[in-house]
Amino acid sequence: MKRRTGFTLVELVVVVMIIGLLVAIAAPKMLNVMGDATQNSARMSLNVIRNAIETYSSQNAGALPPNTEAGLKTALEPFLRGPFPTSSVGTQTADIKISAAEPLVGDDSTGWMWNGTTGEFIINCTDNSEDGVTKYSEF
Repeated sequence: MKRRTGFTLVELVVVVMIIGLLVAIAAPKMLNVMGDATQNSARMSLNVIRNAIETYSSQNAGALPPNTEAGLKTALEPFLRGPFPTSSVGTQTADIKISAAEPLVGDDSTGWMWNGTTGEFIINCTDNSEDGVTKYSEF
């Protein structure tokens, strides 16, 4: 009589169940890590731009960059490595909306929002951040 080798149906079912449990445990953690990465990227880009605005201001006797999108990007170009950052949340563009509102309130029309009179610069996004309470525009 020949001896058959291979896996039984029970063994295969057990292996599939174990893989299913591992995926059920790992998937939520993976999604949470991706959300944290997006939020940290948004905060970092915002900090880089705000630091460039402060550096420009300190090198120009306290004057703020021009109150136009092209003027702001051109003024900050020497203080940024590479192109103007793209917002990682909301519309995900490098476009800047100029607004005279005080305080600025996001409206999702562009990636960023700038008030050249007050020097306020925000992420133009009305979505909540990962904490579910804080809006990205409040960073």
